[in-house]
Amino acid sequence: MRKGTVAVRGYRNVDPYGSLHPPIYQTAVFRMEGEAAKSDRGFDLKYSREENPTLRPLEEVVARLEGGLDALAFNSGMAALSAVFFSFLNADVAVATTMEAYGATLRLLGSLDKFGVRLRKGFPDTDVFVELIKEARPRMVFLETITNPTLRVLDVPAVVKAAKDFGAVVVVDNTFATPVLSAPLSYGADVVVHSATKYLAGHNDVVGGVAVVARREHLEDLWLWRAMLGGIMQPFEAFLTLRGVKTLFVRFERQCRSAMAVAEFLAEHGKVSEVIYPGLPTHPNHGTARKLFGDKFGAVVSFRLRGGRDAAVKFFKSLRIITPGPSLGGVESIATYPVASAASPIPEEDRKALGITEDLVRLSVGLEDPEDLIEDLDRALNSSFL
Repeated sequence: MRKGTVAVRGYRNVDPYGSLHPPIYQTAVFRMEGEAAKSDRGFDLKYSREENPTLRPLEEVVARLEGGLDALAFNSGMAALSAVFFSFLNADVAVATTMEAYGATLRLLGSLDKFGVRLRKGFPDTDVFVELIKEARPRMVFLETITNPTLRVLDVPAVVKAAKDFGAVVVVDNTFATPVLSAPLSYGADVVVHSATKYLAGHNDVVGGVAVVARREHLEDLWLWRAMLGGIMQPFEAFLTLRGVKTLFVRFERQCRSAMAVAEFLAEHGKVSEVIYPGLPTHPNHGTARKLFGDKFGAVVSFRLRGGRDAAVKFFKSLRIITPGPSLGGVESIATYPVASAASPIPEEDRKALGITEDLVRLSVGLEDPEDLIEDLDRALNSSFL
């Protein structure tokens, strides 16, 4: 099946009553007479902190979309990352990542120093990051397909090759690109993670995460850490996320088209000093993005306001359709102030070097009519200078 069909039908439904949709197994325990029953992949099925059949269709679909062996669903993206880091890292090793990433991820990686894990950060430029990998010789390399919030695009195949030359495990956060644009496992990455809260679930009503692995031994280790840390996704959230994945391709492709229209509008607006979007030729990684993604470039647009913080505050207060708030990836458009939200854990000197400044706005483009979004942006931009 092609990916669009996999998203809708790429799972086994073993419901004995022939339900079109997999049922929700809303239970903490399973019947156990002597030996525990086994799930379809061979893990004990006895207690829902460890394994629950409701999760399996979702895990199967996301694994197939990413070209992986299997996947594990977690109760948040951070729970997925925590299990991945605990699974692969130990004392006296280094992990290499970029200075720019989701702030909570950087905070978590930095906190691992209490266990003897050394964090090395490099500027999110392919050549610079590859040199850091060669110097640090890390146990793990972690990167985002599209960075948050300034939307840099590293050459993932080149980074993976450099990491593999030193035997490093490569973990890629593919949340912003989704399987619609990118399949990092096909380049040799070992693990792909998603905040399922975002595009996979897609409706701003679920918190969840997914980790996709390429090898059985990684699946077994990660499954054990999920069970020990208690980070498994709950059944109802798994049901909602699978429902969201069914419309991933039609949603994301529409959102990408709308994001391009919004980016082109903002690029011509007098109250905007810079638009950051990989689909624009002015983006420094436009060529890399086109090579990796083709003709779609994601649904997040960042831009700088003339007038700095004061203009930004007025801008957010003047929005009428777009919601000011954190997060991204849902059907509703959300405008975020990175210095006060996702990027706030990034050290101030790093934010300055990256250009995450008080004039920067990040816009997650939803499914509203793009003309309505453009009118809302135009009104708010003009109001921010009154």
